[in-house]
Amino acid sequence: MIVTLTPNPSIDRTITVPQLAVGEVNRALGSRVDPGGKGVNVARALVRNGAEALAVLPLGGPDGAWMAQALKADGVPHHVVAIPEDTRTNVAIVDADGETTKVNEPGPALRADDTAALAAAIPEDASFVALCGSLPAGTDPDFLPALVRRFRGRAVVDTSGEPLARAVAQGPALIKPNAEELAELVGRELLTIGDVVDAARSLVASGVGVVVASLGADGALWVDADDLVFAHATVEHPLSTVGAGDCLLAGVLGALDAGKGPEQALRQGVAWGAASVSLPGSAVPGPEDIARTTVRSTTEPDLGTTLTH
Repeated sequence: MIVTLTPNPSIDRTITVPQLAVGEVNRALGSRVDPGGKGVNVARALVRNGAEALAVLPLGGPDGAWMAQALKADGVPHHVVAIPEDTRTNVAIVDADGETTKVNEPGPALRADDTAALAAAIPEDASFVALCGSLPAGTDPDFLPALVRRFRGRAVVDTSGEPLARAVAQGPALIKPNAEELAELVGRELLTIGDVVDAARSLVASGVGVVVASLGADGALWVDADDLVFAHATVEHPLSTVGAGDCLLAGVLGALDAGKGPEQALRQGVAWGAASVSLPGSAVPGPEDIARTTVRSTTEPDLGTTLTH
């Protein structure tokens, strides 16, 4: 079973507009609300596609109660740590071209008892433990590193900034940064596929098992000590990029949990991520959505290709 931990979950409200006009009144074409947060999205995508997953998360207030009910309605197994403050709401504004503008609330602070309860809720027999998303203000800086040390060869990290750097120092099994997060992590600008590969290889040399770099419309890379794989899929009619990276990670972990190798895992991840971009809001794709996605992959990418995103 794949377990996801989301310390800072959110209700995701997505509003669709013809074109976002900053500083003016915008009339929405429609809106939707989904349970959100990186680890929550990973678990939702896994369950939607028949994999066994458990979402561990703190929830509080009326919005937290709504979110727990929404996860139950979607059939997503979850363990809730109750907190006194209300769960946050994130807003995404998406225009007709799929361009997404996000406004994320900071989220409620977690007490030491809350983080201890979250850590205790993770089963020891989890096949992977995905530590996903931002940390609320005031969280012990050693919270994620301690979990990486605890689960060692099964710890997966998808966060950013200082929490990512601290977790990476403990040698997780897999990390999934985007290009911006990877550049910040290695302290240099990444302009080409080759730059991303070099950055990923430096992290593998430092003790990270696998780097899966999500590059948006430019594709994704798998880099480990022995393998290099690049995969890409074209999305003809993008509706929303919210949660696409989470679905990519879900696809990769689902494939690895089923015993598939690096290229198959990355291809599945890219298929799930691309399929999610074709759906509204932070909806996660099902088998019928993924079946419509064509993925191309190679073990010999053109390292001189310039990144466009």
